[in-house]
Amino acid sequence: MNWLDFDDTGERLLGRALRTQAEAIPDLPYLVTEDRTLSYAHVNDLANGWARGLVGLGAAAGEPVALFMESSPECVLAALGTNKLGGFWVPTNTDYKGTWLAETFDDGGARILVADGALLPKVAELAAQPFETIVVHGEAACDVPGARLVQATELSVTGAPEPDDAGLDYGDTAAVLWTSGTTGRSKGVMQSHNTWIRASVNGAQTAGLREDEVLYNCLPMYNSAAWVTNVFRALVAGRPCAMDRRFSATEFWDRCRRFDATMVFTLGAMHMFLWNAPERPDDADNPVRSATMIPMPEDIVGPFKERFGIEAIHQGYGQSECMSLFSRPDDGKPKKPNSLGSPAAGIEVALLDDEDLPVAEGQAGELCVRPTEPHVVMNGYYRNPEATLAAFSNLWYHTGDLLRRDEDGDWFFVDRKQDYIRFKGRNLSSFAVEHTVNAHPAVAETAAHGVQSAQLESEAELKVCVIRKPGAEVTAEEIARFVNDNAPYFFVPRYVEFVDDLPRTPTGRVQKFKLRDRGVTPETWDGQAEGFEVKRG
Repeated sequence: MNWLDFDDTGERLLGRALRTQAEAIPDLPYLVTEDRTLSYAHVNDLANGWARGLVGLGAAAGEPVALFMESSPECVLAALGTNKLGGFWVPTNTDYKGTWLAETFDDGGARILVADGALLPKVAELAAQPFETIVVHGEAACDVPGARLVQATELSVTGAPEPDDAGLDYGDTAAVLWTSGTTGRSKGVMQSHNTWIRASVNGAQTAGLREDEVLYNCLPMYNSAAWVTNVFRALVAGRPCAMDRRFSATEFWDRCRRFDATMVFTLGAMHMFLWNAPERPDDADNPVRSATMIPMPEDIVGPFKERFGIEAIHQGYGQSECMSLFSRPDDGKPKKPNSLGSPAAGIEVALLDDEDLPVAEGQAGELCVRPTEPHVVMNGYYRNPEATLAAFSNLWYHTGDLLRRDEDGDWFFVDRKQDYIRFKGRNLSSFAVEHTVNAHPAVAETAAHGVQSAQLESEAELKVCVIRKPGAEVTAEEIARFVNDNAPYFFVPRYVEFVDDLPRTPTGRVQKFKLRDRGVTPETWDGQAEGFEVKRG
């Protein structure tokens, strides 16, 4: 095995890790695409070229370089080249445009942008763009007023010396990745070299990475998971990382066959798209043996493994702010359905109430984290000291997620704290309510949230916003009765509103704060006003 030794914290630098692997396994493949294979030595050489080229364009240690790119080796080279010169990279969602894109670029504060040429029209159409220089990967689709365009090929050169990294520290910020914006404006999470390396090593160990592993990445590069589960996981273990620009449910298994990929990672609905695709006779005829699929419904894990011939499906839980929180390896030992596994090394965890006091066993509390090693939690929110201060109190980082721990010590996700609903002394998980409503055959998607109670300021009534499946017909009363028949009576919503869509971030995540602000509309069904009778038996 080609695992790196990180006992010396001085080795916990991403650029140095690449250099070490280039010296130890120079000819082994690192980045693989449809038409290219770059060895560890070649990637290191090119990253040195990027570092020198970026310095020539005005980049400096301690400063940001923005990335606006699909998954590609050039994106990795730009990031590692930035790290080698002592800077940090700030990837931006390639689906952003208009105001979202302008605000993200402004918040990033970078003077240099590395972008795919095909994405330049999104930059050019902004009323004002902050970049002095744009490094263009591929053919530029247009000019960008006010910016100097430089071809990436001018930086992708060989023969540049290794940058001097003696002054860098493993706690230095290596990257800033943006939160999804589901609770308001996105925040930039400052992630150190150590947070990336720690999470990459932990994830590789949880997934049981072997010496013959080939990893496959089709996740977007603005997402922490692409790097920590694929690009950097491959780096710390000296394995190849195959790359495609984007995820395709129809081509996923064929792409795994093409690259002989043995380890994959999917997030959100990706694996559900794979599961819901029509069955094929060759579903199990693929090289994948280890998959981490988060979150995977418990009742699907076994059938999914059997259908696609996968040896193990692992689960886990983390955030950009602390990328490795819980891990649940598929090691053959019995697990409780939907449990999160064990806390990761390097942290102390607790479930606390609003006063930062421990909650009782079995009760929901906010997951709070204290590092037991340096540089495990984020360095803070980038250029946002107010948000950083709000996230930390009494030496705990507050995740904003509610969990519970049962009498056996098993941990379970409950809800986002801001989405938790309290009414008549009960705490309702919007996550659980949505799961119930979504089981109705006419329902495509649901968002559950609270509506301010007229009786008590601290409590809320339950409302669900429902998107019906195309051509399906169902009434609000039928939705309420379905919930009443299939869940505890207090899951029955007072309010139901059918909508064509839900307010979302550019990444597709529902912005419930906008639904809460919207409240009850003239189109909302009110079960109490309609005399709907909730059965408690």
